[in-house]
Amino acid sequence: METFYLIIIIVLFLLAVSDLIVGVSNDAVNFLNSAVGAKAASLRTILAVAALGIVFGCTFSSGMMEVARKGIFHPEYFLFSEIMLLFLAVMVADVILLDAFNTFGMPTSTTVSIVFELLGAAVAISLVKVYTDPNALELGSYINSGKALAIISGILLSVVVAFTAGLLVQYLTRLLFSFDYERRLKYFGSLWGGLAISAITYFILVKGAKGASFMDDSVQDMIKNNSWMIILGSFIGWAVILQLLQWFTKFNILKLIVLVGTFALAMAFASNDLVNFIGVPLAGYNSYELFQNSGAGDPDSFLMSGLAGKVRTPTILLLLAGIIMTITLWTSKKARSVIKTSLDLGSQHEGVERFDSYAVSRGLVRNFSRMAVYVNDRLPNRWRAVIDRQFDERPFVAKQAHLGSKAPAFDMIRAAVTLVVASIVIALGTALKLPLSTTYVTFMVFMGASLADGAWGRESAVYRVSGVLSVVGGWFFTAFSAFTLAFIIAGIFYFGGAVAIFLILIVAGIFMYRTHRYHGQKEEEQSEFERTVVEGVLTRQQVIQMSIKHLSHILGGLGTVLDDALDGLAKQDLNKLKSTNERLRSLQKQALLLKANANKALDKIEDDEIEAGHLYILVVEYLSEMAEHTANIVKPSLNHIDNNHKPLLPAQIDELKTIRRHLKKYIDGAVQLFTTVDGEPARNLIEEVNPLIKLIRSVRKKQIKRIRDHEIGTRNSILYLNHLSEFRNLALFSNRLVRVYHDLVINPEGEYAEE
Repeated sequence: METFYLIIIIVLFLLAVSDLIVGVSNDAVNFLNSAVGAKAASLRTILAVAALGIVFGCTFSSGMMEVARKGIFHPEYFLFSEIMLLFLAVMVADVILLDAFNTFGMPTSTTVSIVFELLGAAVAISLVKVYTDPNALELGSYINSGKALAIISGILLSVVVAFTAGLLVQYLTRLLFSFDYERRLKYFGSLWGGLAISAITYFILVKGAKGASFMDDSVQDMIKNNSWMIILGSFIGWAVILQLLQWFTKFNILKLIVLVGTFALAMAFASNDLVNFIGVPLAGYNSYELFQNSGAGDPDSFLMSGLAGKVRTPTILLLLAGIIMTITLWTSKKARSVIKTSLDLGSQHEGVERFDSYAVSRGLVRNFSRMAVYVNDRLPNRWRAVIDRQFDERPFVAKQAHLGSKAPAFDMIRAAVTLVVASIVIALGTALKLPLSTTYVTFMVFMGASLADGAWGRESAVYRVSGVLSVVGGWFFTAFSAFTLAFIIAGIFYFGGAVAIFLILIVAGIFMYRTHRYHGQKEEEQSEFERTVVEGVLTRQQVIQMSIKHLSHILGGLGTVLDDALDGLAKQDLNKLKSTNERLRSLQKQALLLKANANKALDKIEDDEIEAGHLYILVVEYLSEMAEHTANIVKPSLNHIDNNHKPLLPAQIDELKTIRRHLKKYIDGAVQLFTTVDGEPARNLIEEVNPLIKLIRSVRKKQIKRIRDHEIGTRNSILYLNHLSEFRNLALFSNRLVRVYHDLVINPEGEYAEE
């Protein structure tokens, strides 16, 4: 029996390693998004600073480990055999849940997940005890409801506090410095920087040191008794140092603040969130030690009263965890996906928005806009002029246009505010031993700062608010799914024993492998698409080359999708049609991205190459339209098979494939045309669309005859006629590509085929 529990301990620590990897992949957004978004330094430098912060922060986590042992339930009422299954269920559920969120690039809360997983597993085991043991206590006696409620309340309160603090501090800071902040930094930069760094020093060093595993009580008392002197000295020292650096060097104060803030936030993250990853396995190990030292032979009769005491975590284990987190930080691709979601919602410039607008977001934006107009109309004209001048984004927009693809998503003023405010809130929560969600805090500070900074303009506000609501909704889903998943897994472990544990671990491994493979495919698709984008000033020839790349990539992908859709329709292969539809959605998104970013491409085109800009606009427009017409073939085919309707006749499939072969030949010719400036092939290709249209017309007549002769049913007729119509649309748009190239490049002096 002891061997069985030793194996569970080993599995718990293996899961801890996995949890560290998937957890850091999700939480890296918390301390990287500001520095990365503002491009305060190279990515390597930012990662190195964050890694150093993580290693230091891990040694401040010892006091937080008590949450996993006794924060959610009363361990003294659980048997050793029950507590081990509880901890194992929590770790399996946590790894599965966090990996799923990482795969889809959604930031979630590792704190909320671990709290509700502990709660779910504890409730499951407690219910079993209540209904199987006649001497059992009431359900409420097993759960530490007061502490659990305090933790949950602290997390929810931190959301409101973080958003409000981020909004107010960013508004006041921008009011002081404006978007053209270089001149004012000379006067106020050293004081502001000293205040920011001393605030970080106070909440990280003075407050955070309470849980440090390497500091004895005398050192902590010394820091506590001299805290104000430390803060005052820090403020004066940093203010003087920064002022001297400004006078005698070209030192960038904001860059220092952002990097120090990144270090501080990474440190706060590690000290606060390490419990989420290794707290449960360490609690399991402590339980095993207590059982071994007690000499009790029966795990079903040994109560875990010893877990209710205070246990100090060895520093070496904390450092090992920090090393694993650091390696993950450097190597995780999923971390980049989560960071991108956060940056998209806080970017100062407009572009393709990741989220659609919802009725709730539209209502919120509309009502807050009215309120803002109401307040603004009642301000004195002088005040309004000052505020408008300080929040004038034109200096930042000009810098972005000059830097092109190297432009930051927002400036370092906002990055510094986000890091400083988030560090203070998180470190304060750590000092109070409340496991605040670093994701919630940093995300909401970031969103509050974005709102105050005017990043949510009228062109993007509804989409950004929808994105925030989606992420917040995902947080509530995290709580529900974490509780439910841990509850179910704990029940399965309890009643299924070793066999159930083995099977669930296998299923979890398969799930993680599949999500890793899915994410890798998505990353490869995105990388392939990004390789088609040309940087720098665009000449006419570069525009043509870029158009060729887009045409080859999008039309090539659409062609493969059409072939697979017809093949799936012919074989009634539902799985193939589903996978084809997924690939189509990716191509649609890429086509839409090209269309939405067309304005940026026009900014790079030289003034005397306006026709090249006209060509590019029409090319991306037609690609988007052709993606939609392809979707009008794939989706009805999928629905037809999914609804189990009668298949198309073999003759109909042959006719569609014949049309597809002619269309492919025509599209290949259109793409090839962009490599030449010879007018003769273009004029010939323009005329070659007529036989294709006639072919579609003749096939339609055959279908009408089948309808008249009652050879096919209504569903067949609707689907087939739809496909013929969409193939005709694809042929016409392919022909338009040929025409605009002829009229804008080969024969620019003639009449335009398309306006």
